[in-house]
Amino acid sequence: MANLTADDKRGWTQNPEGVKRDILAVAVSEFAARGFSRAKVDDIVARTQTSKRMIYYYFGDKKGLYTRALEAAYLKVREGEAALDLGHLRPVQALSKLVAFTFDHHRENPDFIRMVMIENIHQAEALSASETIRELNIAAIDKLREICERGENEGVFRRGLDPVALHWHISAASFFNVSNRPTFSTLFGDDVFTDDGQSRLRIQTVKAVLAIARADVV
Repeated sequence: MANLTADDKRGWTQNPEGVKRDILAVAVSEFAARGFSRAKVDDIVARTQTSKRMIYYYFGDKKGLYTRALEAAYLKVREGEAALDLGHLRPVQALSKLVAFTFDHHRENPDFIRMVMIENIHQAEALSASETIRELNIAAIDKLREICERGENEGVFRRGLDPVALHWHISAASFFNVSNRPTFSTLFGDDVFTDDGQSRLRIQTVKAVLAIARADVV
């Protein structure tokens, strides 16, 4: 465990959770921009009101900090989903709202997309070791499964819907919209990335997922 200075301990005891949130927010930004190898703890320290000692005290080492930053990035999207309060909505409306939220969240949080891209480059090494992320994503699938089951029971969704496959479809369009913007816009122009273009894509993405789920769509 790192030895803390008097200033470190003062920050820790006064607002430990705030200090950790500040560190993790900056860490997500740094790792997303530079990747694990090129990101430097010193740069994270420079952007926070803390010290390297305190970072190591909280997170152990650079790898521990990266893993916690990845968990924080996933937690943000899952907390956003939980706040949607979909249980009182009819299944079609609930699914529509979830798809639209995912599209908007990914568009507004490119650092999350970059963190996931980095994890894919590294064969999901940190993700596979994180029980926290697995639990967060189990909860996300459970929420989608509940919507699917309600839709099947009401006869508006086709029977046998796989919530994991449906999650794949939702994630694929929303993720690609951010991850492949540089190459897509270079090849085909920026029209789909204007506000109007994104609004159309958002509507089309919702309709596409509903077409997969709806019982009356052949």
